[in-house]
Amino acid sequence: MKKIFILILPFLLGACGTSPQRPETNSEDKMNELVMYAVSLADTPYHYGGKDPENGFDCSGYVDHVFQHSLGITLPRTSHELSRAGTSINFKQLRPGDLVFYNTQHGAFSHVGIYVGENKFVHAPKSGSRIRVEEMNEKYWKSRYNGARRIRRNS
Repeated sequence: MKKIFILILPFLLGACGTSPQRPETNSEDKMNELVMYAVSLADTPYHYGGKDPENGFDCSGYVDHVFQHSLGITLPRTSHELSRAGTSINFKQLRPGDLVFYNTQHGAFSHVGIYVGENKFVHAPKSGSRIRVEEMNEKYWKSRYNGARRIRRNS
């Protein structure tokens, strides 16, 4: 009897909606929600030091706001500090919700955005601009790419 129970346990768990092969079933859904929220802020003005939708965002304030709002995660305040958060990943490993970094001010990791999929990212570009989605394959961004980090919730 014990052997039969062990053999059918995975099927019972699957029937109850619990899968031992996929412990975080909503992780991908949460990151997709994060990306949808990030993109919904498009056209919000850039504001140096900004960290809220009413007054505008700078790049790191935008990223922190999106992660706090979507996942309840507080991130470091600057792009340089963000470049050490989470786990380093390579370009081919990018998934929606990952952070992407660029050298836009003659220094590594001086700019950060959120990968949205299909070689695109969303970010708060610079003074006088608004949050927008960009193609990572554009010459400007491709030549300034510094790497990526994955931030995930522990629960």
